[in-house]
Amino acid sequence: MEKSKEYLDKLTYNVVGAAIEVHRILGPGLLEKVYQKCLARELYLRNIKFKELIKIPFDYKGEFVDLDLVFDFFIEDILVVEIKAVQEVIPLFHAQTLAYMKLLKAPKGILINFNSINIFHHGQKTFVNEHYEMLPD
Repeated sequence: MEKSKEYLDKLTYNVVGAAIEVHRILGPGLLEKVYQKCLARELYLRNIKFKELIKIPFDYKGEFVDLDLVFDFFIEDILVVEIKAVQEVIPLFHAQTLAYMKLLKAPKGILINFNSINIFHHGQKTFVNEHYEMLPD
């Protein structure tokens, strides 16, 4: 099945909803790995296909370089999800999410900070790139 912008947008909505549910139950203040495990469980319960703690293959000038680049979730091989549990989201975290999207040719990514009062309004940021624009409507 070819994935469309509409499909990806609905998937994004469902993933953010899963994160909101985890945050509703746990609240802020825990370690990132706690949220990672609970979000994995919530995605599973919602029948959302995902891979977690993915090591990104890195090709530098035609040769594989083992850099141990690991990110949190790859949802249905189309959506990057990076989670944090930090006091402040810094620009480096945005750059990380965008870099993972570029390396994986993923059209969309979400950065979620569980150490926030409200995930929907303040705890998540969604990114798109040129691969998103190439998806059918």
